[in-house]
Amino acid sequence: MNQAKLLTEKQISEFNRDGLLILRNFYDLEQDIKPIQKMVYEIIGFIISKYDLPIIRPEFNPESFDAGFQQILAANRTYGAEIYDAVKQIPAFIRLVAKPEHEQLFRELRTGALPGIAAGGYGVRIDNPNEDKFRASWHQEYPAQLRSLDGLVYWSPLVCVTEDMGPVEFCPGSQVEGPIPVFTQSNKKPEKTGAYSLTLKNEKDLLKKYQHIKPLTNPGDLVIIDFLVLHASGHNTSQRSRWSMQLRYFNFAEPTGQSYGWQGSYAAGINFREIHPELCAD
Repeated sequence: MNQAKLLTEKQISEFNRDGLLILRNFYDLEQDIKPIQKMVYEIIGFIISKYDLPIIRPEFNPESFDAGFQQILAANRTYGAEIYDAVKQIPAFIRLVAKPEHEQLFRELRTGALPGIAAGGYGVRIDNPNEDKFRASWHQEYPAQLRSLDGLVYWSPLVCVTEDMGPVEFCPGSQVEGPIPVFTQSNKKPEKTGAYSLTLKNEKDLLKKYQHIKPLTNPGDLVIIDFLVLHASGHNTSQRSRWSMQLRYFNFAEPTGQSYGWQGSYAAGINFREIHPELCAD
């Protein structure tokens, strides 16, 4: 039997045009999202107990699963980092990463693709209020991830993203630029390291060429992003961290990725300059 399609022809056409597609209510809140939120709540509780913090939390509620997290950050920022490392190892999240529908979506959007999951390319991101060091500036996903020139990011929030939380900003259609050269030195962003320090060549001129959108999303929504679409994290000026999930898939069949054995980039300890010297503008 043929597998039922997840996308309409209109949606596929929209993605091919924009390099971006938003699927509302794609995930089942009870089965896919709530177990992750519940485990985050439990991990936060362990940290409160571990460091004997005077924080009292309400009973678990999906809408306030991160209760107590801001107080933890206020007590000691490194406690928050401990939670950040822990939550990416939640079994319910790993099950979501390998959800068969992700592979199917890739095949529907990329005819003839052989999808793979980018090792080290998935996690639960926490964008804290008024923090800029780890905010993702304007970038394409490819230099930071490699694996394959043909790749997709599956992005989904664990909280309702409001304007003041700094929703991700996109330039629809910018994937037509192809891979854009980057400055790999950190003189322009001395406070940032690794992939966070990359700066697009001719960034200002590039950003003027395209429309900018900042869609608001809710738990259960899925945003699919081409590896070459220009995007950036917004500035979180709210009183709550912006919790989101990122999963990255790539195409084994794409020749560029094959040429360097589908290696990863910064997170895998690979020197981007050695893989793509022609994309280094330094």
